[in-house]
Amino acid sequence: MTSELAKKQCVPCRGGVPALQSDEIELLLGRLGGDWKVVDDHHLEKEYEFSDFAAALAFTNAVGAIAEEQGHHPDIYLAWGKVGLRIWTHKVGGLTESDFILAAKADQADRHR
Repeated sequence: MTSELAKKQCVPCRGGVPALQSDEIELLLGRLGGDWKVVDDHHLEKEYEFSDFAAALAFTNAVGAIAEEQGHHPDIYLAWGKVGLRIWTHKVGGLTESDFILAAKADQADRHR
């Protein structure tokens, strides 16, 4: 399921499109899996755990490279042994399918470390 989303590309948002509604969010969240949380139907959050700071930093850099490639940038929190991601589409002030695609790509990067 996650791999389906990870195979897609983020679509640049220029505004003017509505944010996803609760039922659409739940459907995509079910396809995403992996301990992601939806907060206030506005953004996705997840915290990843690592054995040390270097591993957390390597994952942060991997997610950063994915974000640049996709043109879709999460908020990233880096600390010793953990990385937190917060993802939403700023132009619509909420969630779009691209947010779930980026989340799936982050999960895929975590599995490949």
